[in-house]
Amino acid sequence: MSPIQLLTLKSEVSKSPLETFVACAHQMLDPATPEALRQAMEPRLLAQLPALRALGVFELFELRDPALRTWLGDELAELTAMPQR
Repeated sequence: MSPIQLLTLKSEVSKSPLETFVACAHQMLDPATPEALRQAMEPRLLAQLPALRALGVFELFELRDPALRTWLGDELAELTAMPQR
């Protein structure tokens, strides 16, 4: 098992956006993760993007998985294009 505790739909919310993001990303990239759980992780992972962007995480680190990097790059671009409230 990965050193990162896998999240389930009934798990407690992680304490930090980075912890939640990393755990969700690991689970989404694991080929053994059922598709239903992978789809459930998407909104949790995407919900962390504004906080991680504000912290400058994506300016400091690059995601190694090309598909995840492209998908999140598109999502971050949409966030950037949205008007601030």
